[in-house]
Amino acid sequence: MLTRILSVGLLAGLLAGLLIAALQQVTTTPLILAAETFEKPAVVSTTPTPPHSHQGGDTHVHGEGWKPADGMPRFFFTAITTIATAVGVAFVLMAAMVFAGVPIDEPHALAWAIAGFAACGLAPAAGLSPELPGAAAGDLVGRQLWWVGTAIATAVALWAFLRADHPPLVRLGAVVLLLAPHVIGAPHPHAFESKVPAEIAAQFTALSLVLQALLWALVGIGVGLLWPKFAPKPAN
Repeated sequence: MLTRILSVGLLAGLLAGLLIAALQQVTTTPLILAAETFEKPAVVSTTPTPPHSHQGGDTHVHGEGWKPADGMPRFFFTAITTIATAVGVAFVLMAAMVFAGVPIDEPHALAWAIAGFAACGLAPAAGLSPELPGAAAGDLVGRQLWWVGTAIATAVALWAFLRADHPPLVRLGAVVLLLAPHVIGAPHPHAFESKVPAEIAAQFTALSLVLQALLWALVGIGVGLLWPKFAPKPAN
């Protein structure tokens, strides 16, 4: 079973990740490059030399951390990250289906993938939309905790609400759980100041969600198609 899960997850994630990485290159990557032009440039500060020194001042450039160069290096590292994300999605999807005792075939895997996108993509984006470089943002740890809590709460709520054998009271609790993170609210900056034009930010958010949905759907379809092909061979 473990070998089957590893094989299907790696192959489905690789195929889905490569396709999404190619789509990112012509959709979100140009927007990221455009947003980076609005970021604050490197700050140049000059430290004066001691009065009796015969050397000039030391110039320190305080830029950002390392990032890949534009072109193929950026595409390579973006593709690696996207493929790793897709593989992780495939493993999570199969683990959830095996734990729930759901048959892993194309219709079921696609349906669970859609639910996974709703929990991990759509619901968190209602409070924390995908952000471009230079966008205003709240506390990082707070945002991460809210995102994880929202994804877990949404996943549990969907499972409780969609199970036909659950009584109405459980479904009512699922609705409350689904709304709870949004009632609490995501951490946001005190001042909504962004260097990125609103048009670019809105387009990036929309395209990011579409690509997330496609990634989950492609992984679900891949898992559903590949799972039977890696079934154990019957003993002679």
